[in-house]
Amino acid sequence: MGMEALPKAPPCIFGFSSVSLNRVGWEAISNLPSPISHLPMQLPLIASPTPSPPPPLELIGTQGDIRYYDQPAKGVLNGPEVTGMGFWSINPYVGCAFGCAYCYARYAHRYVTERKSAGGSDDGHELTELPSWLAFERRIFVKRNAAEVLRETLRGQRPEARGQRSTPPSHESRVTSHDAESRVTNHESRIASLWRGETIVIGTATDPYQPAERQYRVTRGVLEVLAAEKGLSVVVITKSALVTRDVDVLATLARRSSLTIHLSLITLDRELARRIEPRAPTPEARLRALERLATANIDVGINIMPVLPGITDRPAMLDAVVRRVSAAGASHINACALRLRASARKRYLPFIEMEFPKLSSAYRTAFSAGHQMGDAYREGLSRFMRERCRKHGIAYGSRRDRDDSTTIDEPEAPASNQLALPLDRMSDVGCRM
Repeated sequence: MGMEALPKAPPCIFGFSSVSLNRVGWEAISNLPSPISHLPMQLPLIASPTPSPPPPLELIGTQGDIRYYDQPAKGVLNGPEVTGMGFWSINPYVGCAFGCAYCYARYAHRYVTERKSAGGSDDGHELTELPSWLAFERRIFVKRNAAEVLRETLRGQRPEARGQRSTPPSHESRVTSHDAESRVTNHESRIASLWRGETIVIGTATDPYQPAERQYRVTRGVLEVLAAEKGLSVVVITKSALVTRDVDVLATLARRSSLTIHLSLITLDRELARRIEPRAPTPEARLRALERLATANIDVGINIMPVLPGITDRPAMLDAVVRRVSAAGASHINACALRLRASARKRYLPFIEMEFPKLSSAYRTAFSAGHQMGDAYREGLSRFMRERCRKHGIAYGSRRDRDDSTTIDEPEAPASNQLALPLDRMSDVGCRM
C-alpha cells in the first residue's frame, strides 16, 4: 500500500506543535609487629583454593562497528520483585544495535559492563573504550543459552506438576534447611504464578528482534519453550519486522496461551524515522509486519512510544499513524510522551543539539526539573489519542486500561491541525510499554 503524504503544518511557538489543552504559549518545560613476627604459625590443614581467573570476553561475531559477545545466563526470567515492574521480563540480549536516540534502557548495559570490567574480564578495555551510551549500541551481549535456562526454570513448576510431587520432608528436615532454601522455594512458588495470569514480557530492556537475532535465534528459542506450555500470558515488544520470521511459533503460542505483540511505530515519515532510529526497520516494513501478523490471527498492538515533543507530536502526524495501523489490523494503540532519565539524557540531548538545534534550549529547560513531561502535556496527549482512536475505530490502551477508564467523560480533542503545546517540565526518556 502506498504511503499517504503528510500535510505540512506551520511551526508554532518555540517550534513545538501541540496536542494539548488548546492553550497558546509555552510553559517551561540531571607484616606483624617485629616482636612476634618470629613466632611459628600453624599452617592450614587444607590450603585455600587459588581463585579462578575471570572468564575472558568471548567475541562471537561482528557487524560493522558492532561487536557481539557471549553472555552465559544463569537465569533469564526476572520476577516483578526484582524488576520493580508489575510483570515478569525476559531479555535475550543486553544492549541493542538499533541505536534509537530516545532509548531508556541504556542503564542496563552499563551494569553488565561495569561488573565485567571490575571482575577483570575486560583486560583489553573493549567495553570501556566507548562511552556507556554508545557501548549500549555497539557492544552487544548474547544470552545464547537462554532457552535452555528458561526450560530448566519452568520445569516442574506447572500447577499440575507441583501437585504430583512426593510427600514434603519432615518438619525437622524443613527447619534445618529453611534458611538455605527459603529464597529458592519462594522463587519457585512465584514462578507457579505464571499459570495464574501473571504476564511475561519479552523485550523490556532490549529489542528481542534486533539484527543479532537473525543469526543467534535466541528469541525464537525462548518462544519455543513458552509455546510448549499452556495457559501463560506473554507479550513481545519489538520494532523489527524480523518478528514475522517466527509467525509459526507465535501462532502456536497464541493458540495455547495469551499472546500480544507490541509493535513500536512512532512515525510514518521514513526520513524522520531514520534520523531518530538510525538502524531500525523502516515504517513501511513494520506496517507489512503488522499486516502479516494480523492475517495469522496474532494480536498486535501498536506502541506510539515515545511521542517526541516538537518532532513527532503534530496532530496530523499522530492521526496518520492511528488511521494507518487501524486499517492494517492492529487491535489497539498505546501512547506516552518522552521521558528522559540520566542514562538516556546523555544520548538524547546531544542528539537534539545536532539534529534539531532549534529545539535544544527548550528541551534542556523542559527536562531540567525531572524526567517526565508535565501533566498538561501528558493529559492533553492522552485525550487527543483517545479521540483519534475512537474516530478510527481502534481501542486505546490495554484491556485493563480500558476497563478502568470506561466511566471517564473526556472532552473532544480540538480539531485544529496545529495547536500550541504547553510543554511544562518535560524530563526523563521514554516508555516502552
